[in-house]
Amino acid sequence: MEADWEVEVGGDAPVIEAQWPGFVDLQFAPERAWNLPETTGFPALAEALARLNAAASPVWTAKCDVWTHLEADAFDPVELDADPGCAAHALGCYIDLLPRSGQQWALPALAVADCQRICGLLRVVPLRCCRLDLIIRQAFLTLDRMDLGITAYLTSCGPSSAEADRVLQDALATFTDVLCGHSTLQ
Repeated sequence: MEADWEVEVGGDAPVIEAQWPGFVDLQFAPERAWNLPETTGFPALAEALARLNAAASPVWTAKCDVWTHLEADAFDPVELDADPGCAAHALGCYIDLLPRSGQQWALPALAVADCQRICGLLRVVPLRCCRLDLIIRQAFLTLDRMDLGITAYLTSCGPSSAEADRVLQDALATFTDVLCGHSTLQ
C-alpha cells in the first residue's frame, strides 16, 4: 500500500477544528458512527470511525468525509500503484485524527514518528490501487487549546466503481488496524 506523510503547520495551512458546528463526539458512543450522514453510503467509514473512537484507540476523530467520485485530475494513478486501465474510477475519504492523550503529540517530532511508523507498516502491505497521506496539522481541541492533529486522506481507484469502493474499504480497514495496534505486521 502506498503511504506517505508531511507536515503542514503555520501560515495559511488548514487547521483541524475539533469543536466545529455539527461535531458529533464519538468517543463515548462510537456506535453513533453509523448515524453520520458521511457514512450513509460507505459503511466501511462507519466501522473505521467506531474503531478509531473506541476506548482502546490511541486517537479520536473530529471530522470526516467521503468523495464518491474523483475526477481524473484529482489523483495520480502512479501514486496509487495502479496498473494501466485500473484507474477509470476513483474515490477517497479523509478523517481528522486527534490524540487521546495530551502528551501523545505534544511535540511535532512525536507526531512525525507516529506517521513514519504507520507509513512504514502500510508500505509492506500488498494492497495496490490505493494510497494513504497523513498530514500533520495544528488542531484546536477546544476554543482555547491548540495541539497537533493528523488528517488521514485515503484514495483508491479501480476499473469499476465497485472495485474502487472495495479497495478503499480494504485500505481503510488496514489503516485502522495499524493505527489501533491490531496489525499482524507489528
